[in-house]
Amino acid sequence: MKRYIEKVNTLIESFPYIKEFYGKTIVIKYGGHAMTDEELKRSFALDMVLLKYVGINPVIVHGGGPQIGELLKKINIKSEFAGGMRITDEATMEVVEMVLVGTVNKEIVNNINMVGGKAVGLSGKDGGLLTAKKMYHIENGKEIDIGLVGTIKEVNPKVIELLDRDRFIPVIAPVAADENGITYNINADTAAGKIAEALKAEKLILLTDVEGVKAQEGLISSLNKAEAEKLIASGGITGGMIPKVNCALEAISGGVGKAHIIDGRVEHAVLLEIFTDAGIGTELVR
Repeated sequence: MKRYIEKVNTLIESFPYIKEFYGKTIVIKYGGHAMTDEELKRSFALDMVLLKYVGINPVIVHGGGPQIGELLKKINIKSEFAGGMRITDEATMEVVEMVLVGTVNKEIVNNINMVGGKAVGLSGKDGGLLTAKKMYHIENGKEIDIGLVGTIKEVNPKVIELLDRDRFIPVIAPVAADENGITYNINADTAAGKIAEALKAEKLILLTDVEGVKAQEGLISSLNKAEAEKLIASGGITGGMIPKVNCALEAISGGVGKAHIIDGRVEHAVLLEIFTDAGIGTELVR
């Protein structure tokens, strides 16, 4: 009996959060180890279905860098990077689109559908969801051409809103075209942030392979914009965490309620963040 009471208490703890976020949109950037471990893939799919069943609208934007790198290696195309971004020529772009849209996206959709959800796979090209523009890598004050790597010029959220209304879960691959029809590879964090802004999402959640934002004293559970900018300037936040934090801060400035950087290696990480008093990872607020 005690075990069942504990389960009920867990439900009671989650009730205020279900009530608070009912009918709201949460954008999740799905990537890292959570996309490669079989148990974590299933737990993520279950999380998304549960969110939908309790009246919350999850929108998934996924990466796929390791899968892209693996296929490029198999076909003897060398992977090159500048500032953490993949230098993308036409041949590489074909592989990027094939892996993200044709393989990774469909696997995520299938995982969600297999556990009782209704997921629909999209790329930025579908329904004019994303309009891209070419971006350059800035190094030592100079622009470096990194090929078919883009950023987002505009988001048209109508297709996502239609899917939400009809109880589908959108799963979005970060590939988009510009006004001339040229296809670009978009950073998944950037795409998730811009989509969250356009949807005026309640939350943006970035899944990573670390606990969250760390300083010398350990994990930082909450940061506001000023504190985060101070840590970046002082070197307290370094490396690959800087663009994630900047992405989160930009989304908050653009109208997103809160942003969270959490450890996707933890089973049911998204539910732990949303439905428990403690949460996990680092919360970024205005």
